[in-house]
Amino acid sequence: MTFTIEVNNTEVLAAFNRLIQTGQDMSPILRSLGEDITLRAKQRFETSTAPDGTPWAPNSDTVLRALLHGNANNFTKKGAVSARGGRALAGKKPLIGDSKDLSTQIFPSVSGDTLTVTASPVYAAMQQFGGTKAEFPNLWGDIPARPFLPVTAAGELYPDEEREILDVLGKALENAVKG
Repeated sequence: MTFTIEVNNTEVLAAFNRLIQTGQDMSPILRSLGEDITLRAKQRFETSTAPDGTPWAPNSDTVLRALLHGNANNFTKKGAVSARGGRALAGKKPLIGDSKDLSTQIFPSVSGDTLTVTASPVYAAMQQFGGTKAEFPNLWGDIPARPFLPVTAAGELYPDEEREILDVLGKALENAVKG
């Protein structure tokens, strides 16, 4: 399953076009932007925050129960949550499983004048934008949006991400003009 969001930010495109007019090879700049965007996306898994700085929704009770019931040592003989189970619950960040699949499968690529940042797991879009059990009956329940990529569902860049990109493009343009 693949989904695509195309970002057409007028300020970013204008800065990009000014750079193109200098005759500079855009591939290194795009690669650098892609690496920066990917790094920031991966860091969001550590902070459990969206690109706008808002905290991600906490794990659901269903996810936490599944975590606990995955190991008998998470319970005492009387069936209460053990100290180990309590530590497991306290340390469980949203979107980070044992394999950290999603956070480790975000990659930039450049082709011509196009930068693509891909999150390869099939469930990446669901985690980015959320979904309801009514929309997707095979879900355990509703999935809240936990944005990690720098774009909204409408294809808009988050303001902080836009500033980061414009800073990189501005510095590249400044260097191109200086020669």
